[in-house]
Amino acid sequence: MKQKLRISIVIPVYNEGDGLRLCLQAIERLEIPPFEVIVVDNNSSDHSADVARSFAFVKLISESKQGVVHARSRGFNAASGDIIARIDADTILYPAWTKQVTKLFKSEPNLAAVSGPPDYYDFVLRKVANWIDRRMRNFLAKHLRRHLFLYGSNMAIRRNAWLEVRQTQCAKSGIHEDLDLAIHLQLNGFTIAYDRSLVAGVSMRRFGSGFINFIRYTLVSPRSYAAHSLAYGLYIYPVVFACWVLYAPAHIFLLSYDETNKTLSWRYFWANRQQPARVDPTINVA
Repeated sequence: MKQKLRISIVIPVYNEGDGLRLCLQAIERLEIPPFEVIVVDNNSSDHSADVARSFAFVKLISESKQGVVHARSRGFNAASGDIIARIDADTILYPAWTKQVTKLFKSEPNLAAVSGPPDYYDFVLRKVANWIDRRMRNFLAKHLRRHLFLYGSNMAIRRNAWLEVRQTQCAKSGIHEDLDLAIHLQLNGFTIAYDRSLVAGVSMRRFGSGFINFIRYTLVSPRSYAAHSLAYGLYIYPVVFACWVLYAPAHIFLLSYDETNKTLSWRYFWANRQQPARVDPTINVA
């Protein structure tokens, strides 16, 4: 009899109560329920913790050291499943997601971690955004094979691999914690993969931030590799520049779309522009 893989889902949260509710409701609809769901409250001042407590299957823990890398690591260390899945509070997992994760790890015994592409569920030009994003990720996956990326909104890692590399993780600001994890896994001889079949719903909200903040955020990817003395700018910067070109139309369409009425409105655009900016997840308190 084949051993069943237990999947722990870890969700770092900072002031994302509304998105978290939708995220947890999607987890309730999974065809294969996870072994455990751990929400890590990273000093939220909104109702995020209350939302987590309202779902009986959620284990709520806290991390006082500010920064997604600290919250993620706290959750990973608390997880007891064979596979640790990592998603964001605005990720929407589709019903077959845990089944696909199980299939990937069972079919590849040497696979340590895997991530897949996003499906931008809150964008009016959803198919266009998905098509462009997949072309970019496929390009990077082809050229970064020796130091492939992981995508924190939609990924999973074997617990034993995490336990082996967790002491090597970088906690300083200015690098992506998911890229850092991928780099250290591969430097320690582990195999990771980018699988196009592992799709999860992800928000386009990063394009809702101001342009200067958006530029700073996109530059973190090449800097994350450079911080580990890995020179992949030749492949990463073209993708970064493409994101800059796409920013203006994506920003306008994202903020002007009224999902309730299925219309585009400048009034809606200006109202959304007044919303507080999203916290940069690459800023950590070491």
